[in-house]
Amino acid sequence: MLTALAVSGYRSLRDVVVPLAGLNLVTGPNGSGKSNLYRALRLLADVAQGRAIASLAQEGGLSSVLWAGPEEIARAVKAGQYAPQGTRRKGPISLKLGFASDDFGYAIDLGLPIPGGSVFDHDPEIKREVVWSGSRLRPSAVLVDRRGPFVRSRADGDWLMLTQGLSSFDSLMTHCADPKGTPEALLLRESIRGWRFYDHFRTDAASPARLPQIGTHTPVLGHDGRDLAAALETIRMIGDAGALAAAIDDAFPGSEVSVRVTEGWFSVEMRQHGLLRPLGAGELSDGTLRYLLWVAALLTPRPPELLVLNEPETSLHPDLLPALGRLIRQASTRSQVIVVSHAAGLIDALQSQPECHAITLSKSFGDTAVEGSLESPRWEWPAR
Repeated sequence: MLTALAVSGYRSLRDVVVPLAGLNLVTGPNGSGKSNLYRALRLLADVAQGRAIASLAQEGGLSSVLWAGPEEIARAVKAGQYAPQGTRRKGPISLKLGFASDDFGYAIDLGLPIPGGSVFDHDPEIKREVVWSGSRLRPSAVLVDRRGPFVRSRADGDWLMLTQGLSSFDSLMTHCADPKGTPEALLLRESIRGWRFYDHFRTDAASPARLPQIGTHTPVLGHDGRDLAAALETIRMIGDAGALAAAIDDAFPGSEVSVRVTEGWFSVEMRQHGLLRPLGAGELSDGTLRYLLWVAALLTPRPPELLVLNEPETSLHPDLLPALGRLIRQASTRSQVIVVSHAAGLIDALQSQPECHAITLSKSFGDTAVEGSLESPRWEWPAR
């Protein structure tokens, strides 16, 4: 389980370390940095897939996502006595992402190449990567260390050079993780690759979730929900069919969901109290269909280590939010869950649970911070 998430230099996240628990609720006013925290976590997951540089390019490149404020915010500025002023930069341009878990920690530092070297002057370079044992970075705990093109691992107390020519755009997670030389990095990479993100399911008239699809065993709902019918039927066959029926009845008392199979094509049907026939997926309201998508995602027969939900309340009627909150809490018994939300109904439903770890963000002078009495975990970035 992740115990801390650290971000430095990404959009409004100038320098943030967030403590994490089993069930986490990230909330705060509009513009406080909730979406930035979500994006930073997705970017961290992309490292393990070898997509971090491409993902930054889709956001406009490193220069577009870097913290746009001054390198340091003076006390006088925070007190409102002076406006922020630009000063000569003392440190290198840097975007840092990292996390600590019960077993391992990881940090990556991205920057820009020396100008004039090639036409890829704006292509981010990975300057430093470190994998360590335990929740805190200490020299004695470092297991795999990358500085520029050099990657080494610790074996029986000695350092073993793995490569001296790793490309600046390649991560050690994808090019130096193997069961013999760096088993810890391999375990960490596969763990990160299992993280699951869900963000704004489509429920419009042309949504794939409304259309029949060829049915196959689907223990994990796809990110666009097109395999909803197969996912629901898979839960019924090899998952918790009782929990599925209970989740539907919790939100829509007296209702039942079934899957119609026509020559291998699966489609969702919902029988509601008082109606003479079931409604097809194309007839369901946006909110009803979206709730069914969350049921399929959260009751997965193959729960991930980390499940991240971005504004799951979208298109849901306020009356459905308590049921969604109970569904999320149930999912948190099998996976670590991070929910990003600003819906009062869902926030109340989750915060009513004693195990809910609330993380409230605020922003001052463009700088996102964690509010309240949460104690930031001790964190140290590896130096270049």
